Amino acid sequence: MIIIPTKLDIRSFDLEAITKLMVDFNQPKFRAQQLFKWLQSGVDSFDEMTNIPAALRQQLNDTCYIATVKALRKYVSQIDGTVKYVYELYDGELIESVLMKYEHGYTVCISTQVGCRMGCKFCASGLYGLTRNLTASEMLAQITYAARDNNIRISNVVMMGMGEPLDNFDNSIQFLKLVSDENGLNIGLRHISLSTSGVVSGIKKLSAYNLPITLSISLHAPNDEIRNRTMPVNKKWNIDALLSACREYQKVTTRRISFEYALIEGVNDSDANARELAARLKGIMCHVNLIPANPVKENTFKKPDRKSIIAFQKKLESLGINATIRRTLGADIDASCGQLKKKTKEEIDNANIC
Repeated sequence: MIIIPTKLDIRSFDLEAITKLMVDFNQPKFRAQQLFKWLQSGVDSFDEMTNIPAALRQQLNDTCYIATVKALRKYVSQIDGTVKYVYELYDGELIESVLMKYEHGYTVCISTQVGCRMGCKFCASGLYGLTRNLTASEMLAQITYAARDNNIRISNVVMMGMGEPLDNFDNSIQFLKLVSDENGLNIGLRHISLSTSGVVSGIKKLSAYNLPITLSISLHAPNDEIRNRTMPVNKKWNIDALLSACREYQKVTTRRISFEYALIEGVNDSDANARELAARLKGIMCHVNLIPANPVKENTFKKPDRKSIIAFQKKLESLGINATIRRTLGADIDASCGQLKKKTKEEIDNANIC
């Protein structure tokens, strides 16, 4: 049975909203900052808030709930230490999150929706479509759980997990406000990347906020013919419309844009594709992140061999486009989004049948 919370989602409250709540509760305003810090630290219950009076904790229990995630599965890569979580939410839905270690610190890749409506053919996240949006608190909980579970500080966040952040715009914006608050996790916006499949209306709305985040565009094709076949969103907003929005966004923010490009053998990895991509991106201050396509058993896509990937990168660079090849992390634990959720769901369904 699905349980829908009827209480206040207090972990999605910013400090101003919590302050107002404390005033409504006839509490001194300094309680708001105490409460906010506890919520950002990742506590699961009000009873853990030892410097909050018992009577107030009971009042909070009666009127509010703390959004949490439960690690249903945890996989640790024996190759590079990457940690993959399959989280269960309050209503039994599953999402994924990945913790990665780099020289500069720890990065968490979080999900923003349960499933995804974008339907990209090379991605496992959208195999079941979109179930629901995540709240800002459920996004935050993915970070705090990983931090507490591994006793570390998270320094970078990528909103590149399951879901389309700009299809869940208001919750994504609230999450960015919460996670960067100096009274909480204090993760600077310059250390956060938001990835979109090309929701042009969302990019235009985002530019109005002028946030110093890194906008990452899942492009994956140099022309509309290929992108229409692999990314249905292109039929609503084609490449010209998308890149026009990117140029407008860059004028406002002056931030370099990252373009994600999953290389698929025989689909978008030719020398001609590289030339066309370079021509498309001319004039945009950008970086191209080349990603060897991950195998998904529901399609026949394959990643090119290493020689072809390097040749594509060199061609882009020769044409004036900065390009790097994404380092593969967690290859032994299916660290790409959607794969483990699907596997876990199948295991649960099979166990229920038995």
